[in-house]
Amino acid sequence: MSIQHTVESITVLGPLFILFLIALVFYTRANQIRYTIRQYISIITFAVYILAVMHFVFFPIDVNIGMYANQTPWYKTIQFIPMLTLDIPSFALNMLLFMPLGFMLPLIRSSADSVRKAVRSGLIFSFSIEMLQLIIRITLGNGRTTDINDLIANTVGSIIGYLIFHRITKLAIGQRFMIPWRLPNRFLSKQS
Repeated sequence: MSIQHTVESITVLGPLFILFLIALVFYTRANQIRYTIRQYISIITFAVYILAVMHFVFFPIDVNIGMYANQTPWYKTIQFIPMLTLDIPSFALNMLLFMPLGFMLPLIRSSADSVRKAVRSGLIFSFSIEMLQLIIRITLGNGRTTDINDLIANTVGSIIGYLIFHRITKLAIGQRFMIPWRLPNRFLSKQS
């Protein structure tokens, strides 16, 4: 059996976004959580950002099984050695893609208040993406590679985003602007 098909992002991410909105409404009503409009905008903006990252790193997914399968063994598409196959424009774009994560995470989770936590969040999110790309490559024959340089660039991007957020919130005007958008305690927690 041979399969050759392209999965577009809207067919997966559109329903995911709708499910997220429904879950948000049910969760906030069931737990009697009252967010401000700005806080809801922060939550939805963060969700859209995560979906946008998924759009850029996974889609389109080219399913190639059977005689259409990529003949390169999957283990040869993993780049373990940093900087060996470094592509500067790609590295810079990956950094730019993850800067919003470092910037938005302290708005969504007030406990994400240090560079260390920005590093951990960027590293975990990036590692998850790289592993999912590998799984998709192995199971569906997609041509994406798993690259240590992406992991480094994504983590650096989240650090830069956090440092920008931290610098802005050190200023009085930045604090006045950011506080209304920030969620209390942690994401989807009850407001005191």
